[in-house]
Amino acid sequence: MALDPDAARVLEMVRLSGRPPYETLTAPEARALFVAAREVLAPDPAPVAEVRELSALGPGGEVIPMRLYRGTTTASGGMPPALVFFHGGRWVIGDLDTHDSLCRHLANAALSVVISVDYRLAPEHKFPAAVEDSFAATSWVAEQAAALGIDRERLAVGGDSAGGNLAAVVSLLARDRRAPPLRYQVLLYPAVDCGMTHASHQRFAEGYLLTRPTIQWFYDQYLRGPGDIDDWRASPLRAPDLSGVPPALVLTAGNDVLCDEGEAYARRLQQHGVPVRHQQFPNQIHGFLTMGKIVQAAHPALDEVAAVLRAAWDTP
Repeated sequence: MALDPDAARVLEMVRLSGRPPYETLTAPEARALFVAAREVLAPDPAPVAEVRELSALGPGGEVIPMRLYRGTTTASGGMPPALVFFHGGRWVIGDLDTHDSLCRHLANAALSVVISVDYRLAPEHKFPAAVEDSFAATSWVAEQAAALGIDRERLAVGGDSAGGNLAAVVSLLARDRRAPPLRYQVLLYPAVDCGMTHASHQRFAEGYLLTRPTIQWFYDQYLRGPGDIDDWRASPLRAPDLSGVPPALVLTAGNDVLCDEGEAYARRLQQHGVPVRHQQFPNQIHGFLTMGKIVQAAHPALDEVAAVLRAAWDTP
């Protein structure tokens, strides 16, 4: 695929920086490197009407930190819809701060509240800890909707990369447990199959930030062992039945090791009767939505995501 000039600039910046591959680092070192990269690539945070720190109890009694963003257009009152957002970082890196600008953008553009979830990270907390925290946080948001000033009947989940994986899994769990009520799911270049068997893992194995060795390292940190690969809570593409989940937006980047599995997930959702909008950005790389300081296409792309959410929330 052709490469957006801004995305090519990011790749060249990484090459010239001499940044060590994630797989050569410890998890704390990888987290620090990711934070440093966000400072270079992420746009300045947009003002919103409200930012509030929240917390919920996880299934084991642990505290799950969260951050609420109320978009500027919701300040006049009412009960706006809400997006529960799970950050990317392959379940090992990333936090509330690394995705702060993205969440602010969506809160303003989607005329909504965004609640970002700081789920437990691996390898300190192996699979399925992130899944358990994400579902617990989403359930808590639904239960506390009135106190949070949001519309419980217009609740969506979403995330990028590993966060897209968690949003897909939470949607399946909510279907099976018949709660919480979800209106929509937003899957941004999601990781949906831990087996790494799709052809794009070979096409983009090197040179595109998220390399094959790097992905393997992240999976080694996250999963308890090879047996977890077939667990649909780790690989939702392998779930036997995808019917009955909320309608979905599946966004993929054309120059991304994960693009083929994201497209495959969109097709399987459609095959199981789920309304799906598949939006591909053929000239982009993995993670481009959080690179708005350099990749100018990130801003209109996030506006498109927000427009899809607004339409979903306005549909009875």
